[in-house]
Amino acid sequence: MGKYKDILKSLNAGTAGVRAKIPGVYEGFGSVYRVAYADGALSAKHKELIAVGIAVREGCDGCIASHVRSAVRKGASAEEMAETIGVAIQMGGGPASIYASHAWDAYEEFSADSGPQTMS
Repeated sequence: MGKYKDILKSLNAGTAGVRAKIPGVYEGFGSVYRVAYADGALSAKHKELIAVGIAVREGCDGCIASHVRSAVRKGASAEEMAETIGVAIQMGGGPASIYASHAWDAYEEFSADSGPQTMS
């Protein structure tokens, strides 16, 4: 399948038990997600790119997988992803530079499903 697709599959399976016990919490989180990532003054794509930067800074592979996939689905280009990763490295220093490679690998994995991407 692919590392980041496998991460998402594992996270979904791993949270199934706790979701069943506290469905209201997950429903509430889902509602916040839908409102926070809706188009507004910032496009949904740009909001997903912000989330990628935060995920790199925080070192969360599950977050990287989820938000890179969403950014790709919303049309993020290779240039946009690379610049987002660059800002995350600046904000996070050495640790973020390690997770930057994770975000780029995830971008390449998910964008492979979307056809060729450009990068100058």
